[in-house]
Amino acid sequence: MSKQAKRKQKPQLIHWRLYVVVAFVCVLFTSLVGRAAYIQIIEPEKLRHESDMRTLRTTSREVHRGLITDRNGEMLAVSVPVKAVYADPKVVHDKDGFSDMRRWQALADVLHEPKADILARVQSNPKKRFTYLKRQVTPAVAEYIKQLKLPGVYLKSESRRYYPTGEIAAQLVGLTNIDDIGIEGIENTYNNWLTGTPTKQKVRKSRDGHVVERLDTVQTGESSNDLVLSIDQRIQQLAYREIKRATEINQATSASIVVLDVHTGEVLAMANTPSYNPNSRENLQSYRMRNRALTDAYEPGSTIKPLVVAAALEAGTIDENQIFKTSPGRVRIGGKIVRDGRNYGDMSLGQVLVHSSNVGMTQIALSMPVQELLGYYQAMGLGNYSGINLPGESAGLIQDRRRWSDFERATLSFGYALTVTPLQIARMYAMLGSGGMLYPSSIMKLKQAPEGEQVISPHVAQSVMQMLLGVTEPGGTAKKAHIDGYPVAGKTGTARKAVAGGYGEDYVALFAGVAPVNNPKLAMVVVINEPKGDRYYGGDVAAPVFAKVMSGALQMLNVEPISEREKVQLAGNVRRGE
Repeated sequence: MSKQAKRKQKPQLIHWRLYVVVAFVCVLFTSLVGRAAYIQIIEPEKLRHESDMRTLRTTSREVHRGLITDRNGEMLAVSVPVKAVYADPKVVHDKDGFSDMRRWQALADVLHEPKADILARVQSNPKKRFTYLKRQVTPAVAEYIKQLKLPGVYLKSESRRYYPTGEIAAQLVGLTNIDDIGIEGIENTYNNWLTGTPTKQKVRKSRDGHVVERLDTVQTGESSNDLVLSIDQRIQQLAYREIKRATEINQATSASIVVLDVHTGEVLAMANTPSYNPNSRENLQSYRMRNRALTDAYEPGSTIKPLVVAAALEAGTIDENQIFKTSPGRVRIGGKIVRDGRNYGDMSLGQVLVHSSNVGMTQIALSMPVQELLGYYQAMGLGNYSGINLPGESAGLIQDRRRWSDFERATLSFGYALTVTPLQIARMYAMLGSGGMLYPSSIMKLKQAPEGEQVISPHVAQSVMQMLLGVTEPGGTAKKAHIDGYPVAGKTGTARKAVAGGYGEDYVALFAGVAPVNNPKLAMVVVINEPKGDRYYGGDVAAPVFAKVMSGALQMLNVEPISEREKVQLAGNVRRGE
């Protein structure tokens, strides 16, 4: 064959190469089919688990904390939506999120945080997946941060508690911490009731975080509950304004005021100074957060005297028409002297209260066994909790011992050797106004009248009320507590503060009373702790506060003023009491 013929001959196929290629393709296909069969038939769970790890998430629906309102629906505490700013340090590092420091500086400026602190939290642990940068930022700030588009910096919804009344009811309502958990006051006591439970769902999310499938409900949640308090915000605001002014004018250490509904025991106002703003928590001080109307116990001074008279009348050891000889204005009891401000001579029972005679009260106290008197004190709510169910309440102190000297028995009758809280004093006077019926105190608005306990007879309660009318009339110890159109039955109190080894130079000034006497509605106590200067008597310091708050409260509640005929009749009762 010539060379030219060989060149024209077609190339022959090399069969073994074809077989190799075909065999390789068959083996590869068989491997793929086998692997697919292994994955889908023999061991499918592993990949399903891997898929679920990447896509399945449990989400919860946010539940806002319940509202706290006053008896008329005015907001005392409400939750507002805010955002939390957080970072995923791993994402920040993986996406080189530190390339543009201008945006990090803008973030630091809007959060009012040093840029170095923010960067340190993100850079300290590159493998960390979560760190807070700022909690509870406003929606406007959150929108600005969103526009910065910083890699690895995210926002999540949360809520913040807001208190529209600020310092006016701060100790009573309390506050929550940054995680929206109640830590003080009503917020703490009723935390579970206010919180609720979120509904949790299992969902499948896409790579970009969107929900593509809702699979199951993991936990069925419960909605939060609202609270309606017995407080009347109008009276609360008036009460706080007046005791704050009295605290400043008299340079007092603190002050408390409690206003009770005579016929239900509901607390219409409870305010204290000094107070604090629960919406600004940078400089919270514990002594400002204390609800002194519940926690602080004082010797009640002469405000206890009407209750001693009521106890003695109920026990039958004295008579309403009895005359007490107090001349020469002092009496020696067991080697010690009990004194009056001056020699009042012979006095009726009403005059003993009007002039706050210690000598006359000593005779009343010694007319009955000490255990009987202490029994009445306890029945009237002293030494016991009020039923208000708020944290930190003090029961006060009534000493329980077998032997009492006559002088100690005498001091019990004018407010020494025992301690009571302002709330307990208010309850005792409310008991007089309700015809001797003692009700448990309530900070919740009641749907129906509670069951009370008849402590003294209605006749005795009404008689003591009539005697106390003269205290705010000319010649009484509390003319500054007088209210035109609303007759007041009240009593002043001025007690030295006990110190180690005896009594110091500081005083507690008190005034407690009920109004109007012809149709009792409200009982109130005002306590001014450690007033400075020459004016430290209850009639000078506490009585004016009582008059302003009681007058305003009765008008707010549309209580009709007394008529001229009733005024004349009451004036006659006062004269007969003298």
